[in-house]
Amino acid sequence: QVQLVESGGGLVQAGGSLRLSCAISGRSSSSLAIGWFRQAPGKEREFVAAISRNGARTSYADSVKGRFTSSRDNAKNTVYLQMNSLKSEDTAVYYCAATMTSLGTAIVATHQYNYWGQGTQVTVSS
Repeated sequence: QVQLVESGGGLVQAGGSLRLSCAISGRSSSSLAIGWFRQAPGKEREFVAAISRNGARTSYADSVKGRFTSSRDNAKNTVYLQMNSLKSEDTAVYYCAATMTSLGTAIVATHQYNYWGQGTQVTVSS
């Protein structure tokens, strides 16, 4: 059973930065594609970023492209989401998700993820 634990959320002013971490246990992270999603109050969960098993491929939502970067350290079984130039509209609960795959692609579809973390709150004040 794969377990995911997010950390690094908090309160930050607009224009600031945060780095989220997703700690993976239960399986080697190198077998897992990882996605980042977020859900703001009253809104549906949306895709933010995805990273392939070895980190060679990434994909980003248009709303965060150029500001957010996902990376991973499989030796530490941890995936990161570096968030720069934060805006008030980035306020949400952020989730990491995992799926086992033999493909070296970044997976963007929510329904393809089998395992989810509990989420971490990110609040950006304007």
